[in-house]
Amino acid sequence: MSSAPLAAVGATVPRRAPGKAKRVLPGFGLTLGYTLFYVSIIVLIPLLALLLKTFTMTWPQFWDAVTAPRVMASYRLTFGASFIAACVNVVFGLLIAWVLVRYRFPGKKIVDALVDLPFALPTAVAGISLTALLAGNGWIGQYFEPLGIQLAFNPNGIVIALIFIGLPFVVRTVQPVLEDSEKELEEAATSLGATRWQIFRHVILPAITPALLTGFAMAFARAVGEYGSVIFIAGNMPMISEITPLIIIGKLEQYDYAGATAVAVVMLVISFILLLVINALQAWQRRSAGALA
Repeated sequence: MSSAPLAAVGATVPRRAPGKAKRVLPGFGLTLGYTLFYVSIIVLIPLLALLLKTFTMTWPQFWDAVTAPRVMASYRLTFGASFIAACVNVVFGLLIAWVLVRYRFPGKKIVDALVDLPFALPTAVAGISLTALLAGNGWIGQYFEPLGIQLAFNPNGIVIALIFIGLPFVVRTVQPVLEDSEKELEEAATSLGATRWQIFRHVILPAITPALLTGFAMAFARAVGEYGSVIFIAGNMPMISEITPLIIIGKLEQYDYAGATAVAVVMLVISFILLLVINALQAWQRRSAGALA
């Protein structure tokens, strides 16, 4: 083909101005405005209303509301149980994700689908089901009750419920990372004489640590705000098995809106700080991995 037709075709192709990128979706200003409007309606305005309602209290009133002995006990239970449940989910979520990615076995698709069950199951249904299983006359609890181990109507039941609702977050966060991992690195380490523990510690773990931290953060955040699946199995005994969301609901039922928003603000601030710490750890892990690459 001669160069003349090519030149003629090239002459009809519009040229973009240098340095101006072509966006896939047009209307950047419109979409950005809609995004800010949507985020404001869903997130910023409710949080602003929460803060404004809290500011109607004086500082001594606020301090008395958020440091009452019953409220302090609920803080310790809520955040402590959520932390324990998230740590358990990191370990067993990694094991489940590993089995689903690295092994083939009959019924694998069924197991993979069951992981998402807590997502689809209403939390109240989950709480009732766990209570029926773990109570002293339940299918599982009846074997532990004679041993002096009570699984329901105490903090043990709260931790179990939070493990149940938080497990999918870890599995679904770690699973794609394991699927995309380079098995050639593991084979190279094996050929160099590395043990299984050394391969896991020095090859696999550094690659999945950011995903594990993300799964931990999501499971922890989900557990802190959980209500439906916990109230049925907790027993809701003040100073023993009463979670902070139940304290907030109780204040609302007593028309103590300012007190409820004060406790909610404390939970919001603590959760936000913990998430910032976890995100900082993730960023540090990414920088460390990039430096070693």
